[in-house]
Amino acid sequence: MRILLVIPTVYLLWMHQYSYALLLFFIAGLSDGLDGFLARRFNWTSRLGSFLDPMGDKLLMTASYFMLGLLGHLPVWLVAIVIGRDLVIVLGASAYRLLVQDISMSPLLISKINTAAQIFLVLLMLFKLSAFSIVGEVPDWLTQGTIYLVMITSLLSGLAYIFIWSKRAVEGTRGKKTS
Repeated sequence: MRILLVIPTVYLLWMHQYSYALLLFFIAGLSDGLDGFLARRFNWTSRLGSFLDPMGDKLLMTASYFMLGLLGHLPVWLVAIVIGRDLVIVLGASAYRLLVQDISMSPLLISKINTAAQIFLVLLMLFKLSAFSIVGEVPDWLTQGTIYLVMITSLLSGLAYIFIWSKRAVEGTRGKKTS
């Protein structure tokens, strides 16, 4: 469902329909939570689902960050860090799988914090830009603080993955040479 929501969310952002984009982003979050709950509760897991679930999350987040940056609502340097981190992780995992061995990734704590901060920032920005902001202003310190939290956790998370998987790659290639 999240994959299907990417195009309408991008369109709504482009058209400055922030209230509706916020609603779609919220629905996507609910569907992610429900999907995760059902998968754990009833053990409804599949190889395809384990691929599509994070892909849907990444597509929605990347598209949201890209559009909010393009429209001038998020700093371009932050968008570059967020998208760059994801590219490094995807390309690194692909290279590891191709050159060393199959890969099974489990998210690091810093990565979970980063994901939560990224989601919070998109929700915060959409709320700030939407008609709902008349209910109450979002303080600038909260917006700026969240931007810097996303920057720091993105950099730390990306560096942690680079360090861990580089170490595993060196150990994995040594293991292949001795076998």
